[in-house]
Amino acid sequence: MLAGATAATALVVSGCSGSGGGGEGGSYTWDFTITTSDSSTWYKGAEKFGELLDEKSDGRMTLNIVANEQLSGGDPAAGVEMLADGSKAFSYNSPIIYSGIDQRFGAITAPFLFESLEEVDPVLEGTGAEAYDQLLDEMGIEFLGFGESGFRQLTNADTEVTAPKDLAGMKFRVAGSALFLDIYKELDADPVSMNWAEVFTSLQNGTIDGQENPLDIIHSSSLAEVQKNLTLWNYVYDPLLLGMNKGMFDELSPEDQQIVTEAAAEANEYQVQLNRDLADEQLTELEGQMEVTELTPEQLEEFRTAMEPVYAKYEGEWTPEIFDKVQPQG
Repeated sequence: MLAGATAATALVVSGCSGSGGGGEGGSYTWDFTITTSDSSTWYKGAEKFGELLDEKSDGRMTLNIVANEQLSGGDPAAGVEMLADGSKAFSYNSPIIYSGIDQRFGAITAPFLFESLEEVDPVLEGTGAEAYDQLLDEMGIEFLGFGESGFRQLTNADTEVTAPKDLAGMKFRVAGSALFLDIYKELDADPVSMNWAEVFTSLQNGTIDGQENPLDIIHSSSLAEVQKNLTLWNYVYDPLLLGMNKGMFDELSPEDQQIVTEAAAEANEYQVQLNRDLADEQLTELEGQMEVTELTPEQLEEFRTAMEPVYAKYEGEWTPEIFDKVQPQG
């Protein structure tokens, strides 16, 4: 199990300067990494967090924001390990990436768990936050709330997808977890994992046929240049986990901890709202560049039925304690 570095080591590794040591008024420079590009809402949320930290601390807290997981060679899983061991201070990461370390993190990304954002929000504001606070604490990471990647959609080069049979034999890059590999195997597709930095070129040269991601990533990564078809099926809701190395957080004075938690809450709210505000605009642009298919309730039911073996395999690994806390309410 990964654990947080000691506070003293964490502060040195992250490039912090100033008094630190739990005293008041220390100065800090922290690395904050994201998986996506600097044109994504993830990056804009990190920028807002940096602005708020600077403002609330009177300039004592500074963020160095790094896009495309450059600190970990483009590998998000390695980036999570860097956060846990204190090699960096902050990250936005999907629970999908964390699930490669602990399968329980994948509970909230179960296929077709949520139908709409109206179902998502009460879970994230209540029992879902409790569940992921517990899981991150076990890894030595301070949970600072949810951002949003959004509902994941499907793109491919040649085929309109309306039924499971349409995916048969197609090679898709999927999020790097056993769950996502099994989802696509159950649909008779050929799923592969690869670092996100390699995906555009692999789509361009035909090494893979398609990929799955939320609209913001599809749009900000210019995938319409190398993909013809977009299927809207909202098959997985993907939140973001804003985490801070727990050793670093615990080393802060109570006053500075409050600055960090308040800035994080405001930045998350900003990022989520921005992601949602941009969705319609991004979809309109993509509709001018791609063939867009929105699945009907009847078509979605066929996909849900196909996922029954996936649930049978993973519900035990998600554990009732966690999975029950991410169920839609009402």
